[in-house]
Amino acid sequence: MAKMDVDQLNMMHLDILREIGNIGSGNAATALAKLINKKIDIGVPKVKLLEFKYVADLLGGAETEVIGILFNLSGEITGMMMFVLDQPSAQALVNLLMGRESNSKEPFTEIDFSALQEIGNILAGSYLSSLANLTNLSVSPSIPHMAQDMAGAILSVPAIEFGKIGDKALFIETEFMQGQDEVAGYFILIPEMRSFNKILLALGISSNGI
Repeated sequence: MAKMDVDQLNMMHLDILREIGNIGSGNAATALAKLINKKIDIGVPKVKLLEFKYVADLLGGAETEVIGILFNLSGEITGMMMFVLDQPSAQALVNLLMGRESNSKEPFTEIDFSALQEIGNILAGSYLSSLANLTNLSVSPSIPHMAQDMAGAILSVPAIEFGKIGDKALFIETEFMQGQDEVAGYFILIPEMRSFNKILLALGISSNGI
C-alpha cells in the first residue's frame, strides 16, 4: 500500500475530514446537554489539518492561558488527542456545570478541576466514538491528564512526542452555546501516520486518489 502524504489531500478529502468534525462536535454537544440537563447549541465547527507547530497560534498564541486535557489513543487508531479550553471558556463551562451565575469569576477549586477533567473525558469520548463509528476502527482513550498553563507549555508534551507519532494534527474548533453563555472548545487529534492512513482508507480515500 502506498503511503499517503497528507500535504496532497484535496478539497474533497478535507470535506470528509470536516464531516468527522461536524458529527463529532454534534455528539459532544449532545453529551454536554445531557450532563447539565440544558439545551446546547453549537456553531459550525472550524476544521483544519495543519502542522502541529502552528496549533498554538490558533489557540491565541503560546502565552495564552489554557486548560488542556490529554489522552493517549490505543486500538486500531493510535496517537494522541487533546481537548483544550481557553481560560474564559473554562470558567464559563465550570459555571454551567456547577450552576453558578454566568458572570462568576470564582477561582477554580479541586472539585472544579475534577469536573473539567470529567467533562473533557466525556466530550473527547463522544468525539472518538463518532470517529470509530464512521470508520469501523477501534479507538480507546487513556485516563485523561489535565494541566493548566500557557498554550506553549501545554502543547510541549505532545510536541515532544509528535516526532514519534506524526507532524500533522486535525484541529477542530467548536463553539458550544447555552443561552448567552459561550464555550469555545478545541479538539486536537494527532494520529500516528499509519493510523491516519487507516482513517482515510476507511472513509473511502484510496492512495490512488491522492
